[in-house]
Amino acid sequence: MEYPVFFTKDRMGAAARARDSQSTMLDRIIRWLREAPIADEIDRRNAPVMQLLLSFYGFLLPANWGWRIASGETMSRENMAIFAVDMLIAALALVSIALIRHGRFRPAVMLFLAPQLISLEITFFMVGVMPQLVDPAPTMLCLAIGGLVLGRRALWVVWGLLMAAFATGFATNLRLATESGTPLSQAVRNLPAVLISYTLVTIILDRSINALRESLAESKARGRELQREMAERERAQAQLIHAQKLEATGRLASGIAHDFNNILDVILGFSRQRHDVQDRADGRAGSIALAESLEGVEVAARRGTAITRKLLSFSRDDIPKPQTFDLCAALDELHPLLRQLFPSSVRLRVEGDAAPLLVRMDRSELELMLLNIAANARDAMPDGGEFAIVARREADASVTIALEDNGLGMQPGVLEHIFEPFFSTKSAAEGTGLGLSVIRDLLNAAGGEIRVCSTPGAGSSFLIRLPPVPPLS
Repeated sequence: MEYPVFFTKDRMGAAARARDSQSTMLDRIIRWLREAPIADEIDRRNAPVMQLLLSFYGFLLPANWGWRIASGETMSRENMAIFAVDMLIAALALVSIALIRHGRFRPAVMLFLAPQLISLEITFFMVGVMPQLVDPAPTMLCLAIGGLVLGRRALWVVWGLLMAAFATGFATNLRLATESGTPLSQAVRNLPAVLISYTLVTIILDRSINALRESLAESKARGRELQREMAERERAQAQLIHAQKLEATGRLASGIAHDFNNILDVILGFSRQRHDVQDRADGRAGSIALAESLEGVEVAARRGTAITRKLLSFSRDDIPKPQTFDLCAALDELHPLLRQLFPSSVRLRVEGDAAPLLVRMDRSELELMLLNIAANARDAMPDGGEFAIVARREADASVTIALEDNGLGMQPGVLEHIFEPFFSTKSAAEGTGLGLSVIRDLLNAAGGEIRVCSTPGAGSSFLIRLPPVPPLS
């Protein structure tokens, strides 16, 4: 009993494959219809529909006559004439498809319309205008194609040729009515309706085509205007970027000077300790203090070297070199520099977890960030105060660094703009080289973030969060 189940699944799979094959074939046909090498955008969009319409005439007209003949329809003289005209239309439809495939769209459309109008003229000449035999679809189709594809002038030309064909048909009606003795009024009773209906349809098409082409022209004009505005905006943006680069270069120079000034302040702080060393009676203790001061000078000099590397890489756009290191160890090394950065009236507190706090980013960038925030805190405490750095691991394994001072604080209007590029409340000579906007960008690039809280008269607090780093193996 399992066999029918597998057979059903196989049939379902075959049906799915058949649907996929049909979909693929349809996609290929649509893609082939759209590949006609036509320059004009509107003609290129109309080409697929026109090719389908021409294929309809090229293949179905012969098939229709084959069906009629197979059904036993007699081929009278009139039918033979109509058969010849239809075969000519089918052949010209296929020729028109070939013209479209070679990029000659408008000549192909004209070649399609011409036999339609000629066949209508011949039919009306032979049998006249008989409402029960006249199909309005071909005539309306000629009007629509002539107007929408070839334009308003072609629309009215087609209308004039249709009116000429109908005039021929009504003339034939009059001739046949005279020969048969039928009242002439019966032969032309449909003349007003034909004239009014086709004229109204043509006017509506004319107005619609005119509105469509005007909208298209306005759209193209707006597109050109938009392109011009975009080009002007790009030129203005390029000029703005150039001006910003010049401004950034000037601010970088003053900022680098300020950062070097911070480093020199640290070096000068260690240098002033030589007086304490010289006053000590214990020579061993003095030697140890002197060695510690020289070590602090060496560390400060390395920070200055890092700043120099940043300055040299400014024009080369070097990529930062992130590394994994212990934040607690980095803070221990940075502690002497921070101590010398602040005057003796400022109490310094640096705390870290007992366990290593691994972070990953460019170490020199992180150290310069902390020195920069510390220098801002020093300027915010002219009469002394307390500055604290507390590093700890959070519950989600991320690492946070809190930098707090109890200085002047910031007004709400200043707090809103501190992360904007080149924003500073200091003079140009006192501007920072590694501003808060750059600090934020560097932290974002490392996957971290920075937040700030400040109250006027109660100090400021910066909170830096760095993403978790897997333990070193």
